[in-house]
Amino acid sequence: MVKVFVSGCFDVLHSGHIRFFEEASQYGDLYVSIGSDKTVESLKNRATLYNEDERLYMVSSLKYVHYAFIAKGSGKLDFEQEIKEIKPDIFFVNSDGDSLEKKEFVESLGIKYVVSNRIPKDLLPVRSTTSIRASLKK
Repeated sequence: MVKVFVSGCFDVLHSGHIRFFEEASQYGDLYVSIGSDKTVESLKNRATLYNEDERLYMVSSLKYVHYAFIAKGSGKLDFEQEIKEIKPDIFFVNSDGDSLEKKEFVESLGIKYVVSNRIPKDLLPVRSTTSIRASLKK
């Protein structure tokens, strides 16, 4: 079976995340790397709403996810150790997670790099953690 790898914070789990997992899983078995609390706080300059154990529980519970784990590394490539162990065929990323650094790293390992168009399911609204957090501050 084809192995598909994604990474992210997945702090405020929403329909956009579910759609992302659904779309990625259409390529094969989905492996999800979740940023540790320390990594997320460092990259986003804020604490997570849900701690890493709670985020892992929620993501692991989704039917589209074959296997989820907390990344052991730090920074934007916190998944470096795990991606080398899992050896996925595809690295799937959405447009706002796309970066030249990720693309070059992933392709250097012979992994296909696929960027999602971030299209909501059916007529659901576009969701992002940033927009949800902003609406809560109003």
